[in-house]
Amino acid sequence: MHTLNVALAERSYPIYIGKGLLDQDLLRPHVRARQVLVVSNETVAPLYLQRVLAALDGFQVDTVLLPDGEQYKTLSVLEKIFDQLLEKRHARSSTLVALGGGVVGDMVGFAAACYQRGIDFIQVPTTLLAQVDSSVGGKTAVNHPRGKNMIGAFHQPKAVIIDTDVLATLPAREFAAGLAEVIKYGLIRDVEFYRWLSVNIDALCARDPELLSEAILRSCQNKADVVAEDETEQGSRALLNLGHTFAHAIETATGYNTWLHGEAVAIGMVMAAQLSCDLGWLPQADVDALSALLVRAGLPVTPPAGMTANQCRDLMALDKKVHDGSLRLVLLRAIGHAVVTADYDDAVLMRMLERDCVAGE
Repeated sequence: MHTLNVALAERSYPIYIGKGLLDQDLLRPHVRARQVLVVSNETVAPLYLQRVLAALDGFQVDTVLLPDGEQYKTLSVLEKIFDQLLEKRHARSSTLVALGGGVVGDMVGFAAACYQRGIDFIQVPTTLLAQVDSSVGGKTAVNHPRGKNMIGAFHQPKAVIIDTDVLATLPAREFAAGLAEVIKYGLIRDVEFYRWLSVNIDALCARDPELLSEAILRSCQNKADVVAEDETEQGSRALLNLGHTFAHAIETATGYNTWLHGEAVAIGMVMAAQLSCDLGWLPQADVDALSALLVRAGLPVTPPAGMTANQCRDLMALDKKVHDGSLRLVLLRAIGHAVVTADYDDAVLMRMLERDCVAGE
């Protein structure tokens, strides 16, 4: 088992990474009172809920099962968590446990931030994407029909428990979606990791356990370092959103039920790289190599059919990185060197969107 630390002074917390961690006594030390609510979804619960409940033997444990899918990451579904907390009379000392992927983790974290103005929660991520990205850093949110993740809060977990064994049951499409976020870390700040991924992507797709553990460890270390520098995204943490402004536009346009988040991020990263190239910052060869790497990982690289350049640009304007009316984008000065900037020609952006949206037809 590897243990990383997210260094946030008195709110610091551990990330545990290893095999068979669901059966180790890692939850108990981070639960400070007798009441626990475990939240999972209808897909994950049959696989892992009983093991988590066994690890919490002796506590008052209640459960909530949410429907599975990004389209259910809404305020109305969130109420199921609050209903159970209130019905079972959970106190401010209660702990929530998020057992599932990014949707479950985001919703549980947001519920924990809101219930009685803030209670503890623990992340037990069961998808690769959640393990390397959304479970770490305390960003929690739900979606709105007009924009993704626009309603949320920063609320750090007490611990993140990453059992790599659970990835054995992860469908291939979900696994590939997680690899998009892994590749992102190399692109924004770790060129050596990017080169390592370029060499090892086929073995990672085959779920080689040692290489997979290394990829998760390096991704989590990159995420932990960035969060420690900039917890509430006032500066460098925004770099973690490479491709996400494009991706959120794609997800919103398709109703949150067509593309997995990681698939949309893969498309968005290629669009961000292509814009960087069109601005003269990145060689076309680097864009082509990134696109090829994502394809090897089993990911899409062109926008969905039917999405227009104007529609994409309008939805991008709803992004959280809009500041004083200017849309800031995460772009690449080089592989391993991302920047957040509004210093780009909007005409160049529109030409890129028109070209890429036609390519997706």
